[in-house]
Amino acid sequence: MSGDRPSAQELEAASGATIGDVLAPGLKVLFCGINPGLWSGATGCHFARPGNRFWPVLHASSFTPRQLAPQEQSELLELGLGITNLVDRATSKAAELTDEELQAGAQALSEKVQRYQPQWVAVVGITAYRAAFGAKRATFGRQERTIGEAGVWVLPNPSGLNAHWSAGTLAAEFGQLRQAVMAGEECRCG
Repeated sequence: MSGDRPSAQELEAASGATIGDVLAPGLKVLFCGINPGLWSGATGCHFARPGNRFWPVLHASSFTPRQLAPQEQSELLELGLGITNLVDRATSKAAELTDEELQAGAQALSEKVQRYQPQWVAVVGITAYRAAFGAKRATFGRQERTIGEAGVWVLPNPSGLNAHWSAGTLAAEFGQLRQAVMAGEECRCG
């Protein structure tokens, strides 16, 4: 890879690639993306595409003391935060995933949550959440569902393709979860 920008060939070769979770026991929040994009697959970093607003929004909503770069993703663990995905394989668009893959991803996520026991699971992408968990009427925010003892929160997808959400409105949504975490809002409902 030349610099921080994967070549067209590297992006093409990243189709189907997987990247490791940023995960540890007892996290405050485990952010769960839909699946890695090709840029993430090529770099091995979550939310790596420059147009993705995850990292700026994480900082703007006070989850991080400064804006981290995707290559600094392991620093999230020190803050009690982690990242995983519903589906491991990288694609150019989330629309390439099947409902069956998303449902299998929900099962795999449930197993990770049981093992690592975060306080909250924040699924980043409502359409994927609805398909994965069979929750056709789900809205953004705190869900009635829990995964094990972890509360579940649905956030908008920070992808640059999700243009009807500005960085400010994304930060406000992420900030609501941050307030719940800071307030120690009871999320262990099991």
